[in-house]
Amino acid sequence: MGWMILLQILLWSVLGALSLLISYVLLIIISSFFVDRSRDYDTDSRYYRFLLYSATALAVFFGRIHVHVTGQDKLPEGRFLMVGNHRSKFDPILTWHVWRDRQLCFISKPENLKIFALGSIIHRCRFMAIDRENPRKAVRTIDRAASMIADGSASVFVYPEGTRNYEEGLLPFHTAVFKIAQKARAPIVVICVRGADQIQHQFPLHRSDVFIDVLDVIDADTVKSLRTAEIGDRVQADLYQKLNEEA
Repeated sequence: MGWMILLQILLWSVLGALSLLISYVLLIIISSFFVDRSRDYDTDSRYYRFLLYSATALAVFFGRIHVHVTGQDKLPEGRFLMVGNHRSKFDPILTWHVWRDRQLCFISKPENLKIFALGSIIHRCRFMAIDRENPRKAVRTIDRAASMIADGSASVFVYPEGTRNYEEGLLPFHTAVFKIAQKARAPIVVICVRGADQIQHQFPLHRSDVFIDVLDVIDADTVKSLRTAEIGDRVQADLYQKLNEEA
């Protein structure tokens, strides 16, 4: 009868794990209802950061995603603007997972902040939507992001391509985003993410290896001295060099 006892233990363990998972999901959903989506929060929230980071950690674990990071030593001590290429919906998720101690706030398309529950969570973590169809609203987002970096409350991540690129290479850059670093008098960190676009094809049969490389840090003085188009050219050159190495 020993196997019956083992089977019962296994069954109760599975039921217990499912109960915890359901409770956790309900906690996230209920917590999302307490976020005022019409308000731009001036301070971050440790509680909502915990929800975001713990949910991400679970997704990375059960998704069998292994993230390999190089160039960590290049990161500056203070706040910065971080930019990179964008091939997968997993790019931002894995980026804030890797640098969860840096309290990154992402600039994203408005649709992402409307996702049920998650949209409210990231809004409370001071993620920002940018409306590229409305220049005035876009400028307000750029100014807000610059203020967050300048006052030391957060580092900001933005994709210069503006959207996911489903082809090889890079999409044309929206160079106005580099004004964030210029206004904040902050450095720009350039990263390259490779392999995240394969996660949905690998799961669940195979593990996924994702590579995130810190390619370059453009210091604040150099950022200030260059035009945004020149910054864009330098960032593109860094990314193309890395992407061509792996081609």
